[in-house]
Amino acid sequence: MRIIVTGGAGFIGSHLCDRLVEEGHSVVAVDDLSLGRTENLAHLAGRADFRFEEVSILDPAFDTLVGEVDFDAVFHMAANSDIQAGSRDRRVDLDRTFLTTWHVCESMARHGVRQLVFASTSAIYGDVPEATHENHGPLIPISFYGAAKLAGEAYCSAYAHRHDIRTWVYRFPNVVGSRATHGVILDFVEKLEKDGSVLDVLGDGTQEKPYLYVHDLLDAMLLGWDRVVPAPLEVFNIGPESATRVRSIAEAVVAAMGLRGEVEIRYGDEPRGWPGDVPRFAYDLGKIHALGWKAANTSDEAMRRAVKDVLAERSAA
Repeated sequence: MRIIVTGGAGFIGSHLCDRLVEEGHSVVAVDDLSLGRTENLAHLAGRADFRFEEVSILDPAFDTLVGEVDFDAVFHMAANSDIQAGSRDRRVDLDRTFLTTWHVCESMARHGVRQLVFASTSAIYGDVPEATHENHGPLIPISFYGAAKLAGEAYCSAYAHRHDIRTWVYRFPNVVGSRATHGVILDFVEKLEKDGSVLDVLGDGTQEKPYLYVHDLLDAMLLGWDRVVPAPLEVFNIGPESATRVRSIAEAVVAAMGLRGEVEIRYGDEPRGWPGDVPRFAYDLGKIHALGWKAANTSDEAMRRAVKDVLAERSAA
């Protein structure tokens, strides 16, 4: 198939480009490089089945690109993935998380692209005490990121129904692994590189969430894309069956950096790390499990692998 991957130079997007090319698809990666990095795709340069375009989805050039080839599918991964940044600047998620999605849907409708895979998030559910099923409601996000993704889901649904675009919506948990551009693991590593004597943690460390290794995520996404024909839209939660506390991540990073016994870990007083943070959540995973997928790594295993990935990348830089 001929596929566009938006956010293709980013953390998850670049891994997705690798997998799609490996599986024999022709891929055009689109990224404005605000978070993505060209080095994530350097190993694909020169291949006949891969192309990178530095362009903003909000630019008319993106629509021109969508129309220049008879594309079969768009994997829309681009968004503001830094939730804290969206809390500091309320315009960020409107532009980079919602309006990018609208432009993708509009270009697909205009040029007759019939398959959309949309990267959504657990943040659309809000602060919910029980395990959330895909049909859970009402959906009450508490972050601008979650609100923008929920609005994006709504527009994907409308375009799916009105313009015959088969749509797969995947609600991601916290995804970790190599090529990460933000997140708690990278945050801790960068703090300790600046000052190896103290680690300040946002929140009291009791926050507990599922962490999914990036390759497990891709396995689930591509399995659903291969086996499910949306009529016209399907929604899936994706995640491991376990969760990890922030306190455990801090301790794992300190140990992996060889600083155990040398670092004072200082926690905040509140269970919420920042405004809009959901301290803990859990998914009902019955729907994706019914397809035959379960995460190969537990949440703790994913976290530990990701710590090794981040440190290996920084030592090689």
